[in-house]
Amino acid sequence: MDNKLIDITGLNNQITLNEIPDIDLYMDQVIQLFENKFSNSKRNEDEKVLTKTMINNYAKGKLFFPIKNKKYSKEHLILISLIYQLKGALSINDIRGTLSKINEKIVDHSFKVEQFYESFLHLTEKNAAVFEKDIINKENDVVEEINILEDMESGQLEKILMIASMAHMSNLYRRAAEKLIDKLEEKE
Repeated sequence: MDNKLIDITGLNNQITLNEIPDIDLYMDQVIQLFENKFSNSKRNEDEKVLTKTMINNYAKGKLFFPIKNKKYSKEHLILISLIYQLKGALSINDIRGTLSKINEKIVDHSFKVEQFYESFLHLTEKNAAVFEKDIINKENDVVEEINILEDMESGQLEKILMIASMAHMSNLYRRAAEKLIDKLEEKE
């Protein structure tokens, strides 16, 4: 393997608070903001980062508080960004459960979601650094295991073993997140 894998994952690809306008946006503007920011993270050209249907489903699923005058506030954009990050690992119901208290606090004006989001962005930077080191360690582990095997092309086996190992790690993190969501919902 090489560092291209790390480069193409878009580890630090996040919408920052400075990139979120202070004015409310129409849906098409929201979609354009996300497309511009995350287009290089797409798996292929046909994949959509965010669509009207997705946003409408998030609204119907009560993943964020209701919009006003068909416009999305800075708080909505922060929540949509969080949803974008969560949807790859969690179900819509789990995302709703995770964000419900934040939505309530935003509506009550008892929560500065910008500060929370800034903390999230700091953690994503740290996660990316840990991920880079972990990928290198995982590649070394895979090479060690491949050296034990003798009967197949090592290049293909190396990729398959790396895929299986990363998928397993993803499942472990997803399951841990689901358990935390269950505990969050228990407290309610």
